[in-house]
Amino acid sequence: MVWWGCAMVDVCGQGGRIGGNMRENRIEQQLCHAVRRQGGIALKLASPSYAGLPDRLVLLPGGHMAFVEVKAPGRKPRALQYTRLEHLARLGFRVYVLDESGKIGGMIRDIQAS
Repeated sequence: MVWWGCAMVDVCGQGGRIGGNMRENRIEQQLCHAVRRQGGIALKLASPSYAGLPDRLVLLPGGHMAFVEVKAPGRKPRALQYTRLEHLARLGFRVYVLDESGKIGGMIRDIQAS
């Protein structure tokens, strides 16, 4: 199971606006700022030898952590990304897909409660 924003979903740049919605980079920037305000860090993940990793590893005080895939509003992860997210979730990690900046606070509270 992968958390989509604050809802669970079963899965077996440039800042700016597109059609009135923020682009992925802007949402990612807001996520990083919100995590820092909570005393945490949001590490950017990249691995040339392991494609499809989530965009960020969110680490919060108290040992709370989660993987976050950031998407532009209304966009869905690619098939390989779903596979990676599902694998991480099966390993017991919290995994989120974030496509709206308005869901950041709820997602952080959920991670802190884990």
